[in-house]
Amino acid sequence: MSGEILVTREADVATVTLSNPPKRNALTVAMWRDLATAMHRLSDDDALRCVVLRGAGTEAFAAGADIAEFATERNTVEQGKVYHRELVFGALRAVGECRHPTVAMIHGACAGGGLELACQCDLRIAGNSARFGVPINRLGFAVAYDELAALLPLIGRAAALEILVEGRMLGADEAYAKGLLTRLVDDDGLAAETAATVRRIADGAPLVARWHKQFIRRLTPQPVPLSEAEINANFDYFNTEDYRIGYDAFMNKHRPRFVGR
Repeated sequence: MSGEILVTREADVATVTLSNPPKRNALTVAMWRDLATAMHRLSDDDALRCVVLRGAGTEAFAAGADIAEFATERNTVEQGKVYHRELVFGALRAVGECRHPTVAMIHGACAGGGLELACQCDLRIAGNSARFGVPINRLGFAVAYDELAALLPLIGRAAALEILVEGRMLGADEAYAKGLLTRLVDDDGLAAETAATVRRIADGAPLVARWHKQFIRRLTPQPVPLSEAEINANFDYFNTEDYRIGYDAFMNKHRPRFVGR
């Protein structure tokens, strides 16, 4: 099987690793599902004090979703709704609502769904060679409402528009300046800085950490619920020629020429 979610435990700290190295840790359908399951299980563990989320190796945190699966797993409006509203958002919500403090340790590429996952963590610590972005405008599809609602409170309207409309990958310095990162360190010091951060968290009162997460979530404004018509319109791109053009260009490694229909 391509890709897996690895969970390791050392005393009161768990590490969840997104592992699909041949594809820069791109997340498969199974990985999205297994990540949600793993995070729910960890959230229920009262003996835990912190969870670290990282990618396998040092080339990438996660380069987004495994686009090679789209032809079979996400090729129609109905499949798209299940993929994004249940699988992807289910994993994002499981990370974001984990009762314990979560820390993303970011090497290399952190793009698309990978960036969305990192933004669901409470802290994001990156090495200075990390890169960030959501370049899906080159694929002809849009971010799902649920995913955007999870991302927007952290990065804000201006940064969200720049990242999504321009589709540019940001260097670590720029990502830090825009507020995407909690801390930026030299690549060689990333593991040590993450470990020190985790230890400071774990040495604190665990109930207080959980209460603070609960209080902040309660005080964060929630958007007005979406209508069914708005949710359906979010997936209109499946019926466009541009979506087919973008997907074909990605799979065949050539530049897309979008036609606007």
